[in-house]
Amino acid sequence: MKPAVIFLAVLGLGGCMIGPDYKRPSAPVAVSYKELAGWQPAVPQDEHDRGAWWLIYHDPLLDQLERQIDISNYTLKQAEANYRNAQAIVQEAQANLFPVLNATGNFQRTGIGGGSHSIVTTGNGVAVSGASGFVGNQYTLQGNGSWDLDVWGEIRRQIASDVDLAQYSAAEVADARLSAQAALATAYFNLRAEDSLATVYENNVKQFADALRITENEYHAGYVARGDVLTAQTELQTTQAQLTAVGVARAQYEHAIAVLIGKPPADLSIAPGALPNDVPVVPPSLPSTLLQRRPDIAAAERQMAAENELIGVALAAFFPQISLSSFYGYSAPQIANLIALPNRLWGLGAAFNAPIFEGGAQIAAVVAARANYDAAVANYRQTVLTAFQQVEDELAALRILAQEKTEQDIAVKSAQDNVAFAINEYKAGTVIYTTVLTDQELELSDEVTDVAIQQSRMVASVALVEALGGGFTSDDLPGTTAIRGLDFYRPANVIGSNAAE
Repeated sequence: MKPAVIFLAVLGLGGCMIGPDYKRPSAPVAVSYKELAGWQPAVPQDEHDRGAWWLIYHDPLLDQLERQIDISNYTLKQAEANYRNAQAIVQEAQANLFPVLNATGNFQRTGIGGGSHSIVTTGNGVAVSGASGFVGNQYTLQGNGSWDLDVWGEIRRQIASDVDLAQYSAAEVADARLSAQAALATAYFNLRAEDSLATVYENNVKQFADALRITENEYHAGYVARGDVLTAQTELQTTQAQLTAVGVARAQYEHAIAVLIGKPPADLSIAPGALPNDVPVVPPSLPSTLLQRRPDIAAAERQMAAENELIGVALAAFFPQISLSSFYGYSAPQIANLIALPNRLWGLGAAFNAPIFEGGAQIAAVVAARANYDAAVANYRQTVLTAFQQVEDELAALRILAQEKTEQDIAVKSAQDNVAFAINEYKAGTVIYTTVLTDQELELSDEVTDVAIQQSRMVASVALVEALGGGFTSDDLPGTTAIRGLDFYRPANVIGSNAAE
């Protein structure tokens, strides 16, 4: 039989793959979101590419900060490095499909026996011979080859598992990116809430200062007691202290933003600004699409696929491992005529290694592989359930907080009217200062609560975007060709360059 025919026959054996082919297990998916009933997202709607999902907030500074995540966030850089490592592992595993070729050269000077001898010089070699001894040189140049045949698909299953793990790692990159983006947006709106809270306290400080001036005038005119002045002073000083305390939380949020964009806190200063009044929301699509929109779900699904391939790897170990070997070269006592037909040497060989008894170790390996797969399936389904819970939580929060904000706005307006009325009544001498003080404290409390509700709405809006997967879709995961290709040293290709399979 011709060598080419033998070669093709061997390759034909490689078509067999032991083990189960992967099919994505089902996951618990609801028909619709419970909390969407009777609720409509506030305007403006999602008018932008979800890749830059934060643009729905129409805040240029937030946009500028978010775009620095991909450039300087070190958690994301670590995840990208892990992906490149996973991709290199695929490259390494693929090498096992091919023959291993190497070249060796050898020089050896050998002596045998001893006794009387004579020296003979010939060309490049020196021989010492005599009645009972010999000394000579030997030169060897040889090429060697070996090939472990993937008859049962063990290597290909391992490669497929490594590819799945590389895609898992790519999904982890997307998850790290989304988490950093959401954390930054949350810190940003918390910072803006502190700015709005500072404005509330500043306005109330002015109001309490006006109240103090009124009580002092009333006291000097002999209409009220000194106690009213002292009470007004206390209220003013307390509110000033609360205004100062706002700076602590604001500084911490600013520092958190700096770290998220890879800067020392000292290098970032954000000018004060108001918390937005509108709460834009990305309208959720059908629940089933969440399986493609969440990077953590995509990662869990790829982990299942990887564990499924490893079952085939464990099963293939029950079958004989077949390998081929060969060598071709030359050996001669003189280097001058080393490469010559009489000095040629060659060899071809084949070997197999079949397991007979190993004390149940391989059976245990298969059981472990199946258990790991079952654990991955359970993790996938739990990840899906958690995703639906998070979406429902944030939809409920936005719906309830919107109603609460409407009611709180009415309460704030009423409190402001009560304060204005109480001050006029106090000037007229028809009410005591305690009435004014009570209404002022109630107004301040209502205004602080109003800011807190709006803060919670903005944070819930960000959390909903994160729960819906942000700008991610599983189609963004790099394909097999990209993972097995030669572009794995370019981090930009981790996400967003879905290569053809």
